[in-house]
Formats: sequence, C-alpha cells, structure tokens
Amino acid sequence: MTEVKLFSGTNSHLLAEKIAKNYGKSLGDLTISKFSDGEMSPSYNESVRGCTVFLIQTTNPNADNLMELCLMIDAAKRASAYKVCAVVPYYGYARQDRKDRPRVSIAAKLIANMLTSAGADRIMTCDLHAGQIQGFFDIPLDHLNGSAIFVPYLERLNLDNLLFAAPDVGGVARARSYAKHFEVEMVVCDKHRKRANEVASMQVIGDVEGKDVILIDDLVDTAGTLCKAAQIIMDKGATSVRAIATHGVLSGNAYDNIENSLLKELVITDTIPMKRQSSKIRVLSVADLFAKAIHAVTGNTSISALFI
Repeated sequence: MTEVKLFSGTNSHLLAEKIAKNYGKSLGDLTISKFSDGEMSPSYNESVRGCTVFLIQTTNPNADNLMELCLMIDAAKRASAYKVCAVVPYYGYARQDRKDRPRVSIAAKLIANMLTSAGADRIMTCDLHAGQIQGFFDIPLDHLNGSAIFVPYLERLNLDNLLFAAPDVGGVARARSYAKHFEVEMVVCDKHRKRANEVASMQVIGDVEGKDVILIDDLVDTAGTLCKAAQIIMDKGATSVRAIATHGVLSGNAYDNIENSLLKELVITDTIPMKRQSSKIRVLSVADLFAKAIHAVTGNTSISALFI
C-alpha cells in the first residue's frame, strides 16, 4: 500500500483539518503563492513521490478555487505522485448540467474535463445537483450522500407529524428517498422562474395541514425558493417548517432572507465555509463521512456502508 497524504486548498482548510483528524493524519505541507495580478502557484514542501494524494478543495467561490485545485493536481502529478484524488465537497457549476435553452454551456461537463485533464485519477464529492453528472467523468467518482449526516439528526428531533417536501419538481427523488426511509408521505412545491434566482410563482401539491414539514434540497443559494416555500406551506396549515440543504452557498441576501422567513431552522453542512453566523442556521460536519470514504478508497473496500 502506498503512503497516503492529504493536502488542503485555501478555501477548505478548516474542513480539511477535520477530515485529516478523523482520518488519523496531519495535513501535508503545501504553500500556495500568489502574484500581484492574482496568479496562483502551489508548491509541495514535502515529497509526494509514489504517494496517493488527496487534495481537499471546495469550489465556491468557483473561479479561483477551481483554478487552484487544477494547479494543485498538476503540481502533484509533476512531482510523481502515484495517484491524485480531488476531494471536492461542493462541486461548483453543477447546476449547469444540460442545455435547457439554446447556445449555453454545459458547465458541469466542462469542469469534469478540466479536472481530468489536470491529472486527477479520482474524484470524491457529495450531493451533486443532478445524479447524471457522475456520467460526465471517465475516471472513478465517489458520490457521497448527505443523508448519512442528516438522517441521524432528524431522528433525534423525534417529530410526531413528519412530512417531507421537495422545493421543486427536480428535487422529488431526493425528498422521496427521505420519505421512504422514515415511512412518511411527501409533498411537492411546484415553482416557475422568470429568471435565475427569482421565483415568479409557487404552489404546494399535497396536504401539509398539521404537519412538521422538512424541505429537502441539495443546495441553498439566495434562499428565495426555500423561504417562499416555507411561507406557502405555513399558510396551508403546517405546524412547522424546517429546511435541509447539503451545500450552503448563501449568496446575495440569503442570510437576511432566512432570518426574516418562517423557517424554524435551516440545516446545512460545512462543505462551504459560512460567511457569517445566523441564529436559524445549524451546521453539521461532513468531515467524518469524507474521512471514512478516504479510508475505504485507500483500503480498497466498499463505500456502500456510508449510504442510508
């Protein structure tokens, strides 16, 4: 078995430290220098020759962190690393996974090509916006599921009248998997957008009266959809509304939207560092999940035990 080394990009250092601690190793020594015009130059301050290298970097904000990750991969390959695995807790550009209108990019596929061309031998990520993105890669991809983090938390809440809700039609499969696990019903919020990040109209399909509703999504950006869904669900007679989203992008007025909403709480993970604190936002860590996945990959064992 080759030696395993873990390194962190600039934007994921806190999460990477937790992953390394749970894995049982210290983070490797990596310096990322920057020129005055913003160019980045990563350099490994220890040998990685013949090692299996895990590079932990979330790609939000997208451009600089993605470029930094590609340069880290390239540097490791040129330093004769045996294998390079890009650990990308949040995979940026995943929402652009198809041509939904003429003359647009399929950015999720482009990013897959970039990481592969940079020299990645394997990708590890969590809760892609759409499952079919896994097919964009011609190298092994470990797609972890945030339900391993959220299900135990929901079980501890011990809610009597639990009901799951999909905030849009695209999230039905995700919400249904939770409903099936807890053996309860689910509803769907049907929304129409005028443009990105702006919901024009929404309606709830299903009965929520007297229920403790859990909205399930893969990410929360401006929180407009979740807050509007919470408002409509409460207007329909629900007892409470909580939201679960793996990736807390939280851009624009997201924090204010959440604070002023009828959401009882928003539960996210630490795949993306929070910009500020909020009394309504609870953060659960994915560090142990990724550490176990790295153990499984390096030990050539199945990761199916990590799924609920």
